[in-house]
Amino acid sequence: MTDPLAPLLDLPGVADAVASARDAVFRVHRHRVNLRGWATTAAEASVRAARASAALDGGPTTIPEDGEVTDPVLAGALRVAESLGVVFPTWQRAPLQALAKLHVLAAADLGTELGRPRLVPGVAERLDLLAGLVTGGTSAPGPLVVAVVHGELMALTPFDTANGVVARAASRLASIATGLDPKSLGVPEVWCLRRRSEYDAALHGFSTGEPEGVARWITFSCAALEAGAREAQGIADAAA
Repeated sequence: MTDPLAPLLDLPGVADAVASARDAVFRVHRHRVNLRGWATTAAEASVRAARASAALDGGPTTIPEDGEVTDPVLAGALRVAESLGVVFPTWQRAPLQALAKLHVLAAADLGTELGRPRLVPGVAERLDLLAGLVTGGTSAPGPLVVAVVHGELMALTPFDTANGVVARAASRLASIATGLDPKSLGVPEVWCLRRRSEYDAALHGFSTGEPEGVARWITFSCAALEAGAREAQGIADAAA
């Protein structure tokens, strides 16, 4: 059976971008701090990722000094970040249930129907296809799977709210599940926030389904993974 993601590796620039992203994430896992003290890097990465993801969905990036987060978007992003370890086993066997759980956490304060995808033609079918991919339907390299999960969920906008926070959290789960970033040390969300206009444009390109647009998104996503590894490197260096 043909791997449905295999043709994407033949798009211009994709194979090189995937290899560079994979190498960058591997190197940060070999940082001397992360060989034993990786939990410290992972904890800081989780918070930075949540703050950046919230900002991409219109929330603030600053957590109040008293720790009392009242903004619903940031609060949701932090809840999602804290839950990834618990949700991960569900992602491996029933990713649609995992997405529903992520949405319940992300949108709990947004006054919307929680955990239920929109009843729009095509959404359920494409979610099923995505679920099939992440449960063994592809042997594509991790960076490519991460890009497709992130891009497809952003293109589908399956929920009424909090789609960005959910999509970026799902991409982190995919990064863990594929073995690309098993300890979740990277922070690609910060790159996406710093290059918001490029991020939005690349996602739009993916949503068109045109080869050029899909390649643009995948290479952008891989660049974000590389930048996220550099962010993790900085966290580890500070802890050394």
